[in-house]
Amino acid sequence: MLKMLTEEEGKEGLKLARAAIEKYLSENIKIKAGDEDLPAIFEEKRGVFVTLNKYGELRGCIGYPYPIFKLKDAIIDAAISAAVNDPRFPRVTKEELGDIVIELTILTTPQVLKVKPKDLPQQIEIGRHGLIVKRGIYQGLLLPQVATEYNWSAEEFLCQTCWKAGLPQDAWLEKDTEVSTFEGQIFKEEDDKNR
Repeated sequence: MLKMLTEEEGKEGLKLARAAIEKYLSENIKIKAGDEDLPAIFEEKRGVFVTLNKYGELRGCIGYPYPIFKLKDAIIDAAISAAVNDPRFPRVTKEELGDIVIELTILTTPQVLKVKPKDLPQQIEIGRHGLIVKRGIYQGLLLPQVATEYNWSAEEFLCQTCWKAGLPQDAWLEKDTEVSTFEGQIFKEEDDKNR
């Protein structure tokens, strides 16, 4: 079982994400983690997503669902990518960075649900679980907070994750579709610029 981050460690992660974006936008340089004293947990491999919101609207979100990088490196990469590589949005500019609130979601390792497709909704706890749907080359992921924000049922959450993967919304009912759940620990900057 992965150890959860403390509130303090979460704040360190947010600072690291902001520093990575600021450095990249102003100097086109990717900071190297290790130049600052980070808690030991940042050396562990973790899945992470960095979400950027501007005035309450999504402005970018990119991450790594699986624990393939050290947390510090995953945060730096995901933060920069959310700012400049999310294909849904134009690049974040240096000028607008002050209006952006960063949210960090640290993930547990995804677990494949091994139940009959019709029993999947009973395995999903809204507000606790995020979903990954895979079939062939298609894959979609939605973070736990998304289902809560939209007040979705477990079935709607499954349908929306299939849609995100580029699959028909009812693809989760087919045997060859793999559904995994994960949990996310969420840290968010204060909106009032007390950073």
